[in-house]
Formats: sequence, C-alpha cells, structure tokens
Amino acid sequence: MWLGIALGVLVVVAIGLRVVGTARWAALVRTHTSLLESGNVGAQGRFPSHTRYDAHELEGLPAPVQRYFRTVLTDGQPIIAGATIEMTGTINMSATAEQWKPFTSRQRVVTRRPGFLWDAQVDMFPGVPAHVEDSYIAGNGSLYAKLFGLFTVANSHGDGEIARGEFMRYFAESPWYPTALLPSQGVRWEAVDDASANATIVDGPISLTLLFRFNDAGLIASVRAEARGAGVGKDGNMLMLPWDCGLSDYRTQDGMLIPMAGEADWVRPEGRKAYFVGHVQKLRYTFLP
Repeated sequence: MWLGIALGVLVVVAIGLRVVGTARWAALVRTHTSLLESGNVGAQGRFPSHTRYDAHELEGLPAPVQRYFRTVLTDGQPIIAGATIEMTGTINMSATAEQWKPFTSRQRVVTRRPGFLWDAQVDMFPGVPAHVEDSYIAGNGSLYAKLFGLFTVANSHGDGEIARGEFMRYFAESPWYPTALLPSQGVRWEAVDDASANATIVDGPISLTLLFRFNDAGLIASVRAEARGAGVGKDGNMLMLPWDCGLSDYRTQDGMLIPMAGEADWVRPEGRKAYFVGHVQKLRYTFLP
C-alpha cells in the first residue's frame, strides 16, 4: 500500500513540475520571440526594396547557383519575410556515444535582419522532457535547456563564437526559406566548380562563407562550414570542427521547392558523426507586401 501511495505522490509531483515548467518556458519563448520579430520590423530599411524575385538578378552568378534558383523559384515569387517550421526527429545527446532522443520543435525564422528561434521538446526519459531553445536574435546567439522547463542544464548566450555558430545555422537552413539566398537579399556567390559554390552573408560584425553543394537535379544537397564551435574542449577553449548539413526530400510549398528532411553532422578526426535528423511536418510563410 505504501509503495502505491509513494508512486502516486511521485506521479502528482511530476505532473505538477510539467505544468509549471511548461508555463514558465512558454513565457520565456514568447519574450524572446517578441525580440526576434521586433528586430525583423526594425531592419526593413537596411535592405533593398525588392519584394519579388526577378530572374534577371541571376545574371553573372555561378552556373549551379543559377540552375538552383531557376529550379526552386518562379519569376515573380514573393520574397519571404518569415517562416514557421514545425518538425519532428531525433537528436544525439552524446558527442561520443549513441544516445538518440526524439524531439518535436517549432521554429520561427525572420529574414530582414537574419534571425531564428528554435523551440524544442526533447524526451530525455519517459515522462522527463527537456525544453531547448536555440536562437540567433539581433546579432546574439543563445542555447538554453531546462529539464521540465525549470532546471537549467545548458545556458550559453552572447556574441563571438556563440553568435557566429548560431548565424551559421540560420544560413545553412536557408534552403527552407530560399529567397533569402538571392543576391538582392545580401548574399554574394562565388564559383567553386560545376556542382558547388561559396556563399557569403554579413550581419553586423559577422561575415560568414559556407560551401553549398548541388545535386544532379540542381537542388542544394548539403551545406558545409569548415569550422563551427562544437562545445568546449578539454583545454577549456572552444572546440572548432567542420560541420556539414544534408538536405533532401524536396517538395513543392507555396510555389517553391523546399527540402522536407535535414541532417546535421560533425566531422571529427575519427570520422563523420551525425547528431541531428529532422523531418518538416508543417511549413508556413509570411511574405513581403
């Protein structure tokens, strides 16, 4: 009998923690989302007045880049101002072992001043959720994680390599909001070979160049950074590793071809190691008027 009572008390406590933690976490995400959206509105004047894609702006771009835009966009496509991406998948919680956990997430992206907020719930154990926020807002990066939405297990934020790493994520995921890759939106393309090109984007003091690879269908197959912060190494300094993101399962969405699946890998000295696999469930856009 006493065992049953104790178990009942634990269940009630766990439910209470989830209810309180979920409410507190939702309030935090709302606050940060407001900052993200306000930065988007305030940045309108920093960008050219283009509100629709004009195929003439492709002149002079590397051949695989021209082919990509002609494949995924149609002339006159409205420029994306924001996107909401709902996703499910699995994430590896260990850098050395295989500790894959399921997650669900909702991500808000804005493009006028580049930024995003990824709000995820990772099921660490049955009945034990971790809430995770990964973001790049107004030039600052952050990673927060709380068990039950209450107990902090990760708290990194600021500029420098943290911001740079989060801005890389925004840029690598831009095939989900492909008009953000257009030259008129501030991206500079340089040829590498017949199937790849470097793309450069700037936000404030941060300038990034990533390698975009294209498949035989003209679609972006992967995006690579030669060095991205992968956590703190044994020497206490930021561990920098090559980072590679694969994109696949392209489908038509709002007149554009968009990847519905993505994978992120660290390329370690001992070999390539995936840590994130996601599948888009819902995708909604807002466009410039």
